[in-house]
Amino acid sequence: MSSRLVLHSARLLDPATGAFLAASALAVDGEGRITALGDDREVRALAGAATTVVDLKGAVVTPGLVDGHVHPVTGAELTGGLDLSRCEDLGDVREALAREARGLGRGEWLFAWGLDPNVFGDEPVGVAPFDAVLDGVPAFLLLFDAHSALASRRALELAGIDGPRAFAQASAEIVCDADGRPTGLLQEDAACELVERVAPRPTRAERLERLASALDAMAAAGLTGGHVMDANGDSLDLFAELDAAGRLPLRLRVAPWCQPGTDADGVRELIALQERGGALWQVAGVKLFMDGTIDNGTAWLERPDCHGESTHAFWPEPEAYTEIVGALHRAGVPTATHAIGDAAVRHVLDAVEKARATGGRAVRHRVEHIETVPDDTLRRFAELGVVASMQPTHCCDFTRADHTDNWSRRLGEERAGRAWRCRDLLDSGATVVLGSDWPIAPFPPLGVLAGAVHRRPSRDLCQPPHGPEQALTALEALRGLTTAAAHAAGEERSSGRLALGHRADLTVLAADPLTTPAAELPDVPVLLTAVDGRITHRAAGL
Repeated sequence: MSSRLVLHSARLLDPATGAFLAASALAVDGEGRITALGDDREVRALAGAATTVVDLKGAVVTPGLVDGHVHPVTGAELTGGLDLSRCEDLGDVREALAREARGLGRGEWLFAWGLDPNVFGDEPVGVAPFDAVLDGVPAFLLLFDAHSALASRRALELAGIDGPRAFAQASAEIVCDADGRPTGLLQEDAACELVERVAPRPTRAERLERLASALDAMAAAGLTGGHVMDANGDSLDLFAELDAAGRLPLRLRVAPWCQPGTDADGVRELIALQERGGALWQVAGVKLFMDGTIDNGTAWLERPDCHGESTHAFWPEPEAYTEIVGALHRAGVPTATHAIGDAAVRHVLDAVEKARATGGRAVRHRVEHIETVPDDTLRRFAELGVVASMQPTHCCDFTRADHTDNWSRRLGEERAGRAWRCRDLLDSGATVVLGSDWPIAPFPPLGVLAGAVHRRPSRDLCQPPHGPEQALTALEALRGLTTAAAHAAGEERSSGRLALGHRADLTVLAADPLTTPAAELPDVPVLLTAVDGRITHRAAGL
């Protein structure tokens, strides 16, 4: 049987060793597996009339780059409005909102995303600074962490929000002033949804096309896969529809959410969901939350932040979380838990330790984010076999080396000095997977790789790095997007390397990512990506 794909005149980079293979060409069979690695002449001889043959002219082939934490459906929806991520102060935000509002018809909503709380400086985060430009305009402004939002006065009115409320999510809140009047700040999903459900929604067809477009852009950026950390609403149906139509350009592992209040029947439903999937997507695991975010005061810290906030878990009864992790573990279902603060991370590790003590199959659990942890937590990741899932570009773009940013000021010097401990976790023996958390940060994987190495603000690389001692080498960062991602998925024997029998999920770059200066990495052209040996992106001229 002839090959599906032949790539030749290439440099084949093995992330396990950091060296180029002796081979200069590879072939992929009809099942999407690498079946030959050799010199150009012998591999090209495997091509048939239906084989796609590509002369790479010395380009570098790596195993397909995988985003270890991404929200494609949510991201495609949230990034459809005004991008505020480049605004540096309140004046910038007001100008952008005013410009957008001028183009709206009467009663139309204004949606925006990416608002950095650092623009408020020492002022409280609220909608008041924008009242003049949003007068009478229903507006929903998502903060960059996607765990909080600002609603305009008109949006609050339409949602019937006129004071505080209680929520099952312990850290959810309608933030109010001393007189009990909403400030416009909504904390966590439960509060944000009160406004979102009265706002206009795109049609299903529009959502499907936005998702397809976002996934195509990810493929063009070099991604061949993603660990999807949500399956809300009809997300699974959207993936299935794209997959059936041959329009899914990434291999997706999807973890549906488990929220506080989930009972035994709900856990059984999550376990049953693990059987859903298609050619390029699969439900694999469950996503849980142990806290919110440091920037909005909803993380779970062992000591309060400078405002006396971030003192409790996302789950009103953390032991209920522990019991569910145990039940999922016994069923062989891996968990991925959002845990940002030190108390949250510690509780997740305690829960996994208790689950492992009950026996059951070997399951690779994960902790997502891990923004600040003390020394005694580090070793437990390797001891318990827990994967550390990190997003270094959050440190780069949302904090500052001098600790004048909101995140650092809330934590204080000691805890801010433990920011995104990628190096320490790796050195302690943990498997460190890298990702973007898009739409929180941009998804191009070369930017993620670069941020893990330089730890500087992407908009100004002349600024000093935050925690340079926590930087990874280029090879370690590449492993975080390849071999580590494969290990986290339990697929290290079938993906993450350029090896015979492995999946032909491939990323082709115009330069060597291990020798290109970190500051230049995001600009390296992605020449080709392939999933199962099927080309999902091919640069013009190749």
